[in-house]
Amino acid sequence: MIRNLQLFGFEALWSPFFFVSLCIVTAVYFIFTGPLRYRVPNNEQVSVKTKAYFSLAMLLLYVCKGGPLDLLGHLMFSAHMTQMALVYLAIPPLMILGIPDWLARFLLHQKIIKPLFRIFTKPLIALLIFNGLFSLYHIPLIFDAVKTDMILHAAVSILLFIAAFCMWWPLLNQLDEHQTLSGIKKLGYIFANGMLLTPACALIIFADTSLYATYTNSQAWVNALALCVSPSVIASLGEIGPEMFNVLPPAEDQQLGGVIMKVIQEIVYGTILGYIFFQWVKKEREQDSLQSFDSKYDVPTHLSSH
Repeated sequence: MIRNLQLFGFEALWSPFFFVSLCIVTAVYFIFTGPLRYRVPNNEQVSVKTKAYFSLAMLLLYVCKGGPLDLLGHLMFSAHMTQMALVYLAIPPLMILGIPDWLARFLLHQKIIKPLFRIFTKPLIALLIFNGLFSLYHIPLIFDAVKTDMILHAAVSILLFIAAFCMWWPLLNQLDEHQTLSGIKKLGYIFANGMLLTPACALIIFADTSLYATYTNSQAWVNALALCVSPSVIASLGEIGPEMFNVLPPAEDQQLGGVIMKVIQEIVYGTILGYIFFQWVKKEREQDSLQSFDSKYDVPTHLSSH
């Protein structure tokens, strides 16, 4: 399988331009959270953990959209679903945790961004938009159209990523003015997310036949491949079809993809549940410590709240 992938060339396998783009984004991040942070009001020193979250997000983004997994996503539906799960369920939380509060506040208070972000990060709206778009995307007719049109594919990918970011924002942001969910509501929000994503996964897992032409029809497969492979390389492939690059029959590969999506979803949601629980415990302990201090030293209530 790996040897077969070499047929597509270095550029298709490793996306050097995308790699350079992510390097530039990461460099700008480290500059504005480091030596140039004084240009942003109310800046503070950024912890190593916060920078590590952002760096991991960029690394995963390259692995999913720039490395061989992106090419595999055009050859195997299971690879496509692995890519989708990581890009929309794992990377946005890491990015949110990797952006320091003062920088997030500065970016989100821009005139154009602020009103739109306020609307689309309202929990119910964010929940419905992301899961609705994800489900619509995997309707066979829409999926095949998106996978074979470069502009449409780019637009839908960006839109889905923005929707995923907005969906995760109410759960993980640390800005006081953006706290729209309490501890127990956050748990309900995660469970609702899991429920709303289930129908799309069930459609894929329990289908008896392959639903998507881009993984079974030779012409549709070539059209989809053209999004990441140069015309000269495609021409050199001759009569090669999708069956050469998949060790599983199309229907079984599709079912595997649905299972992978659901498993990664459960892992991510479970991890986020644990993170939220420990954040809640930490906050409760801090409040208990503050109340104990106030009682011990007889601090008036109106002073302890400041």
